Amino acid sequence: MENIFNDYPEELAASSESGAPAYHLTSGYYAVHGEPEPSEAAPVFTIDEGPISVMRGEPDENAARTKLGAVYSLHRGGSLAVPTGQVLIRFVKGVAVVDRERQIKDAGYEIEQKLDYAPNTAWLRSRSKKIADALNGISALRKIPDVENVEPQMLMQAAHR
Repeated sequence: MENIFNDYPEELAASSESGAPAYHLTSGYYAVHGEPEPSEAAPVFTIDEGPISVMRGEPDENAARTKLGAVYSLHRGGSLAVPTGQVLIRFVKGVAVVDRERQIKDAGYEIEQKLDYAPNTAWLRSRSKKIADALNGISALRKIPDVENVEPQMLMQAAHR
């Protein structure tokens, strides 16, 4: 079966801040956004915010491609992380997100959620609604004037203490 995740970036900076670590595309795992098909194996773990299930192996050829996503790890062999397709953008203090909405749209995104407590910050989603497009377009967001930070939302398994 062909690699259905070759449109995802191999490496993805966790943040645009200097010295931020990078996520690495991880083979041998895939994410199911929404309920897994009954025919699929048991998930390695689930994340309740979707729900999202992380599965080991390769997806079934008949799996609904729209529900599948890539899995990353922050360090090779480290904890697994799943991109949601949302991207957090923060502009410098004094620059509201609404002041840059045209540039955000030109970069291929739309505002998903404005943050009342931080008018210079918002959650974005790619206009195509594709997770890979959201990840690949981050560099365009970083070029918008007055951007202070851009980072993809990555969900991980909850750690129990």
